[in-house]
Amino acid sequence: MSTSELAPQAVPERDRIPAERRWELGHIFETREAWEAELNRVASLLEPMLARKGSIAGGPGNLAEVLSLQSEIGSGLDQIYVYAHLLRDQDTRATDAQGMAERAAGLGTKVAEVTAWVEPEILALPAETLRAWTEAPELADRRHWLDDLVRVKEHTLTPREEEILAMAGEVTRTPRTVYGMLNDADLEFRAVRDEEGREVELTKGRYSKFMESPDRRVRRDAWDSLTEGYEKHRNTVASLLAGSVKRDIFYSRVRGYPSSLAAALFPKRISEDVYRGLVRTIDERKEVVHRYVALRKRLLALEDLQVYDLYVPLASGPARQFEWEEACALLEEGLTPLGGEYVEALRGGLKGRWIDVHETRGKRSGAYSWGAYSTHPYVLMNYQGTLDHLFTLAHEMGHAMHSYYSNLRQPYWYSHYPIFLAEVASTTNEAILMDHLLATTKDPGFRLALLNQYVDQIRGTVITQVMFAEFELRLHEMAERGEPLTSDSISEVYGEIYRRILGPDLGFDERAGLGWARIPHFYTAYYVYQYATGYSAATALSRRILAGGDKERDDYLGFLAAGDSDYPLEILKRAGVDLETNGPVRDTLDLFESLLGQIEAHVAEHGLAATTNGQEGTRR
Repeated sequence: MSTSELAPQAVPERDRIPAERRWELGHIFETREAWEAELNRVASLLEPMLARKGSIAGGPGNLAEVLSLQSEIGSGLDQIYVYAHLLRDQDTRATDAQGMAERAAGLGTKVAEVTAWVEPEILALPAETLRAWTEAPELADRRHWLDDLVRVKEHTLTPREEEILAMAGEVTRTPRTVYGMLNDADLEFRAVRDEEGREVELTKGRYSKFMESPDRRVRRDAWDSLTEGYEKHRNTVASLLAGSVKRDIFYSRVRGYPSSLAAALFPKRISEDVYRGLVRTIDERKEVVHRYVALRKRLLALEDLQVYDLYVPLASGPARQFEWEEACALLEEGLTPLGGEYVEALRGGLKGRWIDVHETRGKRSGAYSWGAYSTHPYVLMNYQGTLDHLFTLAHEMGHAMHSYYSNLRQPYWYSHYPIFLAEVASTTNEAILMDHLLATTKDPGFRLALLNQYVDQIRGTVITQVMFAEFELRLHEMAERGEPLTSDSISEVYGEIYRRILGPDLGFDERAGLGWARIPHFYTAYYVYQYATGYSAATALSRRILAGGDKERDDYLGFLAAGDSDYPLEILKRAGVDLETNGPVRDTLDLFESLLGQIEAHVAEHGLAATTNGQEGTRR
């Protein structure tokens, strides 16, 4: 079946897709009845769990029993929940699957209620008792987990104070909740005209496509419309963001942290030097970003480069398509440096019905990797055969293989790798595949498309995210000093960072300073920096693998297998990457600079660049 047969204008029903291109949920439960039986079994464990309340102080053996039962409940619940939600996502129209997902969520709520006493009861123990128990043989495989709890204990309040904080949670989440409603439901944008002059409703989903249009008028119109929409609510959104920042500061002070940044980094023992070093390094290397902006301006042949010109592709000509079998073969071939064991497991996933490949009627959009501890991971795709979708496959299979190795080598309670590490394996796959494609392609146009994608990926995932990270940090520090956060002061900070990092060749419409208003990530404090650390770590790991041998490959496989068994920085150090030095982000910026040089040399030789609004860029 060709990709063209699955074009969006003719989305097929699920039964038209060959079985080998549909995931097999029977690997989790062979029948719905088996799912029902497991749901009932897990529910039956809740009463015995509740009966153990108050027993932990009796000794490490009691704690081990409680934790073992909690893990059994959690692992079973994962299977129930994942199966129901995968079933629902493959066809969101199916009411029976919707009902199963709701029942799974309901069981999850009950489990959370029944097990809510466990951690507070452990934390009620004296710190010296917890430290002694970390050496108990019954808890030998929980040592890191207990070490984490001992660290958290110093920032844990009395049971009554913790209860009050929990009760206040719904109130303090209001800024994020209201912003979500405004951003997703209430904001409306005026229609824009596409390349053919047809009036099209602007949505946030369509906005990114408009920004890639070769017609500058379309890009400008879409940017104007989006900006106007947020500008109408600038004071409201500023108040919501200020409220979210104050929430972060409130919790950090109540729990005795020196700052909101320290509170955010403490749980996974991330040094402030990592965060501040990222911000400092991007500022120190901003000239290479200026060079990128100047190159884009020259290749697009624009006298005045604006924000809405930063996303249009530089490569012209028809986009290359990849049939599904070709994409799988390219992935296997490209990831050969990871070794035979990895590629064999990868092939098992590609051919073993881990993946739901094509878009079908009612299927959830997008792509993700997900699974339960006791079965292999699953990957949802809506594959359309584009270069982006080839890299999406590499990315999601990176997540899947990370889960595969973590589940294989770790007990359940250490199998879920932390957010700080979540994007490393996926991006390492992309980097190794990119190296393979650049090394083997003979097509000048395709090579330029690859180089374009590579530099824009680094800009978006590292440079832009660190700009966001600096913005977050400065807002929190302003509020911690008692300075007001208004729409004007927030926009001033955002605009200053934007102008300084992107440089003089980017024309700066004052409305660009309002870009902060459309970023939902700012309501989850100090989150976005992890995109940059993840990408930088992946760059370092991929280079190490490609330049190394068995040891470097085995170090990487050890990283995949580590799960959450240690603190993230320690896991990365064992794989050969030290993020506390900021060397990986500097190396990523060196790569960025090298890619700019390759684009310049490529265009000088082949004259291939984009066309914008019928006006050619640099051509031979």
